[in-house]
Formats: sequence, structure tokens, C-alpha cells
Amino acid sequence: MTQMKNPAILVVDDDEAVTASLGLLLRKAGYETLLACGPDEALAAIDAAAIGLVLQDMNYSRATSGEEGLGLLARLKQDHPDLPVILMTAWGSIELAVEGMRTGAADFITKPWNNEQVLQSVRTALGLAATRREAGDDTPIVRADLDQRFDFAGLIGGNRRILEVLDLVGRVSGTDASVLITGESGTGKEVVAEAIHRNSPRKDRPFVKVNLAGIPGTLFESEMFGHVRGAFTDAHRDRQGRFATADGGTILLDEIGDLDLRSQVKLLRVLQDRTYEVLGSSETRKLNVRVIAATNRDLPKMVEDGSFREDLFYRINLITMHLPSLSERRDDIPQLARHFVEQVAATYGGKQVSIEGKALNWLQAQEWPGNVRQLRQVIERTLLVSGATRLTRENFERTQAMEHGEEPKDALPAVGSMTMSEMERSMIVKSLEHHQGNLSRVAESLGLSRAALYRRLEKYGIDP
Repeated sequence: MTQMKNPAILVVDDDEAVTASLGLLLRKAGYETLLACGPDEALAAIDAAAIGLVLQDMNYSRATSGEEGLGLLARLKQDHPDLPVILMTAWGSIELAVEGMRTGAADFITKPWNNEQVLQSVRTALGLAATRREAGDDTPIVRADLDQRFDFAGLIGGNRRILEVLDLVGRVSGTDASVLITGESGTGKEVVAEAIHRNSPRKDRPFVKVNLAGIPGTLFESEMFGHVRGAFTDAHRDRQGRFATADGGTILLDEIGDLDLRSQVKLLRVLQDRTYEVLGSSETRKLNVRVIAATNRDLPKMVEDGSFREDLFYRINLITMHLPSLSERRDDIPQLARHFVEQVAATYGGKQVSIEGKALNWLQAQEWPGNVRQLRQVIERTLLVSGATRLTRENFERTQAMEHGEEPKDALPAVGSMTMSEMERSMIVKSLEHHQGNLSRVAESLGLSRAALYRRLEKYGIDP
């Protein structure tokens, strides 16, 4: 990857050994650098030269309060709001970095640093600064233009809010910036995460999805970092963790809002240092992944009430994408419906199936608490129940009436017509439809824990 040589990177630290070391590292990577020993010298350098990024320490005297560093940051963001600033701090002073992120810092690294971590942070900050300059263009976003430049297969729609999301996906895919995808259940967060990976330089490497809500806190380290044989009672063989599986690629930390506080600390340390240890081993391993997190929960509110760590929140959301609910993009429903009809028909025999205009109007008028996922389930159920080659409004209304009607007294299938596994799979699918994909309610209604439900979803190949 060719590095930009201008403008320069300004390194600010009162320790000459630090500025010399970082300056050498950055120059070897192809960047021009300027060095400053304190805030006054840094401000003078910015006035005298073209600076593209500032890498600054938080302390410049014996005092370790960080006030000088925060003051310099505030001055930089006031005078040069578009100038990216990366903070340097000790691990024990991460609260200073969090305060700096609130002030507008692009990222933070801890001392002692990992060279590759520093370079990745610099590349990401410069890349995001470039995408923000592009975002200043008032040219209307056109779906056809986006499709010519990026691979957005499976992302259906031309609604303005969806186009804004796709435009952002295209602009940040080429960076290694951590992305937080928010939105209600069923809005397509996983599909967007896959699109980010598919359009990134990591596209030929693994894309690993992890449902954090399905991992008990006691198994978090084993699942994420792996373990060696004998690490604990049931560790009969070595196991590769999810991070190792995603090496060189992208990892999706789905339902991150459900992660308990102890596991949050462990995850933060790994994302910060980009290193980890396999459970039962003292060998430190380097981590090279792009991190995408997703949640349907209100993380800022969780930060306020203390159930989600603020430092982890700032670590995972350099870029935030919020997906609109289906009710906020009703104009996309006809296109989505046609797409799902084609998909479902191809899955069940490949016959040609169409959908009439009145049926599309009916679908647009419905409430969709389960969003896009629920829409697809309704179309699949109607197609299977009706067997029609042209779906009408009556087909959908009849299927809906059957779904909400009274069950016959003997609702069990005839003896010999289904295996226990088939019955279990059918009940899980029916529960998912009834609760619009809300996994907590599905697990409760089936008398299962969320972890047990996730195991069955994986066993039967069910996409929740």
C-alpha cells in the first residue's frame, strides 16, 4: 500500500527517546514526520507546516493529570477541527484517553506500544480523514453509481437512508476502522458487516461472526482466544479461538451489548494491545483483524448506567452506522418482496413466482416489528402454504389468518410423518416467526437458555 508523504505527521512528546523512536518508525513506513517536545512547539509547527495528523502524548511535565495533553487537544480541535489526533497514554490512564475521545480525538494507543498497532492506527485515522473530506461533497447519492464501485449484493433498496449507509460502507471499507452497526433486530446488521468485509482489502481472508450473547462468561476466553489441552477440566484437546480463526480477516462481534462486564475488560485489553494469550498458555500472540460490532441495544445509555464500559465503547465505534427500521423505509418493501420471492422460489424447486401489485401495497401497509427478517419469513410462509405461482393479497391475508387463528385440538403431526429433529426445527422456526426474531423471547418460550438456543440454530442451519 502506497503511503502518502504529504502532509506530515507531527509527533508530540517531551521524551526525546519516544519522539525519535516514533519518528523512525513512521519514516520507515513512508511518512514525513515532524517532532515537537511540548504543546507550544507543536502549535508553532502546525502554523509553519502542512500537518496531516498529530500523534500526541498526554503529559509534558512531572504532573500526570493529563491536563496539558487535553488542553493541547482542545486547542487543536478548535483551530483545526478536521485534523485527526491520536493520543498516547499509559494503560493505567485510559480514562484520560476516553476523555480525549469525547473531546474529538480520532484514536488512542497505550505505552509501551506495538509498532504495527501504531501504523494501523495512523493508516486508519488518515483514511477516515480522507473519507470525511469526500463526504463533504453535496452530490446526490445514486444507487447505480454505488453498485458500479462496490459489491453490494444482497443489500436491497434505494431509500435515502439506506443509500447513506451504503455510501458510508463504501467509504470506510478500505480502512481498518472499527465499525459499530446499530439498529433494531432484523434490520440487516450482519448483511452490512459482510458488505464491509467484501469491499475491503481483507476480502480474501476469513469473515468470522461471533454471537456474544450465546457465550457464557465462563467460556468467553476459551471461545474467543482458544485453549490448550489441560487448561481446564474438560479441555481434552487444543482448541482454536475465534480471533485466531479470523486472523488477517474481519471479525463480527454480534450482540456486543449483551457482553458481561468481566468479558468486556478482557475484550478491551485485546482490542487495545492487539495481542492475546491462549487459555493455558503464556505465549503472547499478535492479533491482526478488522473489528465490526453490532447491537440492537442503546450502548450510550448502557454507558451511563454502568452496564457497558465507556472505554470499550470508544474503542469499537470509530465509525457508527445506524440501520433504519423497515417502517422507516416502506418505499423499499416492493423491491425487497420481489427479491425474497425469487430467493424463496429458487430454494424450493426453482419455479417462477411473481407477486401482484395489490399484494405489494398490502405488504407496504403492514407493521413490521421484526423488520426485513420478518418480511422474508412472511413471504416464505405464504409461498409454501399457498403453492401459488402468483402471490395475491388474498394469499397473504389467508396465511396470516391461519397463523393467528385457533390451533386444532390435536396440533401434533401424524405419527411417522416427522422425526424428533424435524419437529424441533419446525418449532424453533415457528417460534422465531411468532416473536419476530427476538431470541430472548424465543429461548424463553421453548424453555431453553440462549446458549442452548444458539447451539440448535447452528445445528439446524437456521438463520435467526
